[in-house]
Amino acid sequence: MKRQMLMALVLVPGAWAQVPADIEAQLKKIGQIVDPACTAKLYRPLMPKNDFNSYWPVDTSAPASKADLYPKVSITRDQSFGPNAKDVLDIVMGEKGGAKRPVLIYVPGGGGNKIEQQVRESNAFYDNIGRWATKNGMVGVLVQRHQGKNWDDGGRDLSMAVDWLAENISKYKGDPAQMVIWAHSAGNGPLGVYVGHPERWKHGVQVKGAMFNSGNPVPSVGPGGGGPPPFGPQVPGTACGVTANMGSNDGRIAGPSAQAEAAPFGRGPGGPGGPGGPPQLSDSERAERDNLPGFKATKVKIMLAYAELDPGVTDAKMPPAAVALHDELCKIDAAHCPAMQVFKDESHMSEVFSIDTPDQNVSGPVLAWIKSVLK
Repeated sequence: MKRQMLMALVLVPGAWAQVPADIEAQLKKIGQIVDPACTAKLYRPLMPKNDFNSYWPVDTSAPASKADLYPKVSITRDQSFGPNAKDVLDIVMGEKGGAKRPVLIYVPGGGGNKIEQQVRESNAFYDNIGRWATKNGMVGVLVQRHQGKNWDDGGRDLSMAVDWLAENISKYKGDPAQMVIWAHSAGNGPLGVYVGHPERWKHGVQVKGAMFNSGNPVPSVGPGGGGPPPFGPQVPGTACGVTANMGSNDGRIAGPSAQAEAAPFGRGPGGPGGPGGPPQLSDSERAERDNLPGFKATKVKIMLAYAELDPGVTDAKMPPAAVALHDELCKIDAAHCPAMQVFKDESHMSEVFSIDTPDQNVSGPVLAWIKSVLK
């Protein structure tokens, strides 16, 4: 019955539509760097005509065609889930489906903005992930992140978001017992703390699966440092002539994005340690903050994924730290052994900007993994 909640697709490994040839060439031209603006220009033409800024704030006196941003999709914007003004999330629900639909929670990278607006083209993201969820029988949730003062603040915010969803998502036809969460880039730090420290949260960890995309959730395992610096001879914006500030602003909440994405684990806003790098810790502090014991004990199904054109990825192989974490967890038993995926021909930003487009190189495997978790 639960399998039927997700639309049936023929999911044969390698059978998904790949990166369009023209976009693939442009992604390679951009190179192994974090370039939201130029990547957005490539994928914006594959998005709907209207986007976040078309009718925002929603004019309820306008005709229904203008009040509804996307046909047959309703969006609840900026639903509060915690005490901070930035503790908000968007809920994306399709017109069709049952009363108990799986829930996909997306945790963005960069400065944590649930809507990217580095250039006009970026207004389409990350609504694309919410829309894609509805097309596959799920309720989509986009979580706003923000920087905290304490090492576990990011995990605590996610715990509050998930707890709110567990109590309220049924009002939006979501099933609180069937939730999965997907973090990208700098969002991996908070999600790693959330999964790795269930004892710190009021209701523990209330998701069935957690996907860690282009980020290291357990920095105590394997080589640290997040790989080599992503900005070499290529600079964000040069591939498409963008010279404006590379910040990210969703219209109300501003914060650095490209630089935060590029920073090694723990240095971006929202990551443990905050700006300037991780603090010097005592042995007891390191033990307290280590996510590994929680990962070894968790029943949450884990997926580790990177893009072939991610900074620090070589020869289209998983980074050594990800392999080390995979091997460490697989020693416990098969149930703890994470799924792993390298998205061929994709970049750090295209792997999330490609969702809900003909490029199914990422969405296909992600949907297959979600189905395996909620079977």
